[in-house]
Amino acid sequence: MMLDTTTLRVSFGMVALTLLVLFYFVAYRSSRSAYCGWWCVALGLFLGGSVAYLFDGTSQQVWTNPLGSTLLVAGASSVWAGTRALRMLTFSWPWFLAAPVVTAVAAAIDDPADNTWAGGAVFLALMSFMVGLASRELWLVRPSPTDLLRREATFSPSVRVLSVLSGGFSVFYAARTIVFVAVGPDAVAFDRYLGSEVTTLVTTVLLAAVSFGMTSLSYERETEELRTRATRDGLTGLLNRTEFMRQAAAEWRSKHRSGAHGSLILADLDFFKTVNDTYGHPAGDYALQTFAATCRGIVRSSDLVGRYGGEEFIIFLPNLPAERAEQIARSISERLRATATPNGMAFPTVSYGIASASADSDLIDAIDRADRALYEAKSLGRDRVILSDDGRPAT
Repeated sequence: MMLDTTTLRVSFGMVALTLLVLFYFVAYRSSRSAYCGWWCVALGLFLGGSVAYLFDGTSQQVWTNPLGSTLLVAGASSVWAGTRALRMLTFSWPWFLAAPVVTAVAAAIDDPADNTWAGGAVFLALMSFMVGLASRELWLVRPSPTDLLRREATFSPSVRVLSVLSGGFSVFYAARTIVFVAVGPDAVAFDRYLGSEVTTLVTTVLLAAVSFGMTSLSYERETEELRTRATRDGLTGLLNRTEFMRQAAAEWRSKHRSGAHGSLILADLDFFKTVNDTYGHPAGDYALQTFAATCRGIVRSSDLVGRYGGEEFIIFLPNLPAERAEQIARSISERLRATATPNGMAFPTVSYGIASASADSDLIDAIDRADRALYEAKSLGRDRVILSDDGRPAT
């Protein structure tokens, strides 16, 4: 026996309330992420819309029915806003409010006192449209170029699942819109397959599934953020020393097993203390960040770049000879010389020491040789490249 609409709406409201409480305390309070916040807002609005519909058939229907439709569309708009937050896109109140306002106006002028489907076509169409926009935003979620360069991008399957679920829900509401306009809400084709009872059941299942997906996504993002903090330098975004040594050692072993070679670069910003003393620590931070960004823009995605300590950086270039590493170091300095700096500050020059990988050496040995070459570059006047193999300066 099919449950009546009122019972289903009460059940839906209880599910929405339970999910809201659980999601708020389990996901949002731990992550404080914008997309989790928007999903909490959406659950609250869906709950409010369901409660408002419970007054259909009473003297309060004249305002609760339009309110219910408006709250549900606002909930769909919140889902869209959350997906935009997931993509780090800006939020716009006019775009957010447009759909709920149009829904409210359409319902208010369509005899809401006697018509439980006041503004029904507009409501259904906008629900489909806003959820469809959310599905599109989820589908477009991609790792950032910086993450791809760092070789750390993790694309959560939760995002793709959420996109498919919301896309299917959008199609469902699009079908409701078409059939509603074609035959009306009282037709058997609409009432039996696309009416309020079926929709409430579908929406209840969807809310549970999406809430689970959002919780999973929040957990994955939080775990990724903790991992990033543990492996990345907070100022430059490069690998920190510990993580660089771990990854470079693994890469080193792999390359030597295959007989491949590579090069290691140690770079040090010249007279860096003078920059801090003359222009202030923000200028020094800018110099470090600019150097890091320049390195990322020149090296390959397979190369490793790390902050070795202070103003010293380290780069491992698998499968590249020392001569090519010298060219890369020179390219970095040339690009830095062309970089605009604040307050008329001259960008500090950089000294480089380069060691080539060989079958009879290890990572520590290569770092030691590169460090000796870097020391020689400093002693010869800085702003130059020294290859450890023969001690010759770059031209």
